[in-house]
Amino acid sequence: MKILLTGVTGYIAQRLLPVLLENGHEVICCVRDKNRFNRKNYSTSNLTVIESDFLNESSLQEIPNDIDVAYYLIHSMSTQSGDFENMEELCASNFKNRIEQTNAKQVIYLSGIGNAEELSKHLSSRKNVETILSGSKFALTTLKAGIIVGSGSASFEIIRDLVEKLPFMITPRWLKTRCQPIAIRNVVEFLERAIGKSETYNKSYDIGGPDILSYKEMLLHFAKIRGLKRRILIVPVMTPKISSYWLYFVTATSYALAKNLVNSMKVEVICKPNNLAEMLGITLVDFDTSIKLAFDKIEQNQVLSSWKDAQTSDIFREGFSKFIEVPVNGCFKDICRVEVKNSQASLEKIWSIGGKNGWYYGNWLWEIRGFLDQLAGGVGMRRGRKSDTEIVSGDALDFWRVLLADKDEKRLLLYAEMKLPGEAWLEFKIDENDILTQTATFRPLGVLGRLYWYAVLPFHGFIFNGMINKIAG
Repeated sequence: MKILLTGVTGYIAQRLLPVLLENGHEVICCVRDKNRFNRKNYSTSNLTVIESDFLNESSLQEIPNDIDVAYYLIHSMSTQSGDFENMEELCASNFKNRIEQTNAKQVIYLSGIGNAEELSKHLSSRKNVETILSGSKFALTTLKAGIIVGSGSASFEIIRDLVEKLPFMITPRWLKTRCQPIAIRNVVEFLERAIGKSETYNKSYDIGGPDILSYKEMLLHFAKIRGLKRRILIVPVMTPKISSYWLYFVTATSYALAKNLVNSMKVEVICKPNNLAEMLGITLVDFDTSIKLAFDKIEQNQVLSSWKDAQTSDIFREGFSKFIEVPVNGCFKDICRVEVKNSQASLEKIWSIGGKNGWYYGNWLWEIRGFLDQLAGGVGMRRGRKSDTEIVSGDALDFWRVLLADKDEKRLLLYAEMKLPGEAWLEFKIDENDILTQTATFRPLGVLGRLYWYAVLPFHGFIFNGMINKIAG
């Protein structure tokens, strides 16, 4: 079948895409920016990548008319703008209008379980999207999931941060809320096996694993699997705002996502019984097994996608191409050059920089800078990196975003997503003469930006010279 896949740079779609290709489908991937999609990972001719922004209806004309099935996997909950409800409504309306002009017989939509009488803004928005997509010329299959557990998922990483960082937790009362977590492999199975199943047309199904657990029980299960002893005290006095800040400072999540998650976690997400798993021949994975499977992927360095891959800032709304050309005029630059002893070894160090590998020199200063950024409401140094050895355009790398990662050209270009009075780039490039050039570029915004540059300049000489020598050595 010819399938349209949206939300391709997001967590779910990156897991679904290789499965669709392996099963022989022709896939049309919709991305806002082609620079964020690594086409080299897929050698098949059954893959086409087109640029489409579902907030801009006129950009959807490249979507072919001869598609059979379309996936709606667009999600705006982690956006920093705070207006994700209106964004989701506009995206869904534009998607529906364009798909109705095609030959698509089925749309498969991944939503959230919303069976409670009072829903969070996030779940209300998801329900509204389902209403928008319903009643069209195509058949809608809605799959509603709760907590998704897998390597790189937001839920998994938040639980991991809490359990591994805090031996004793004073927690808000929503940790008593029950939910029905589901393994990422089961989610992908449901999404793929629903293709062309007429029994699922114009129907909605809750999908979840076999276990119903409170968030406290999930944390304790995780701790037991990791061989850690943890104590959890639930107190009734934590407001949603305090709870959001608690998640923000302890875990790698952004404040916007933490706030929306806290509001959702107050609502029970338990599946209404259905026979979909039996109908599609899916064996449900229990919570403990899903945690073990996630760690197997992490230990093998095979994390295919991460919630951090999703674009959470409006900075790149016009695409990466605007930022790949590093500006020259009106900028301050710190340029270091050194001859490398072994270009391949140095290249591997560049490709492994950040995350748990650190920045090779003055790591404590990097951590202080990250902490200050977090206090200012920025991303801080908590995001780490998805893989210890591989890096691609669009990846989050501590408080940087990877704009360009070209091993053939031996060039890595990063853009700062920290809170700054200006814009910052960091570039590494090894030329044909084995000269490594490391360039920090800062384009200041007003007087404050210039004062900032001169304030950090003494630290640059210490950190950047030490870093390039470690990479070259």
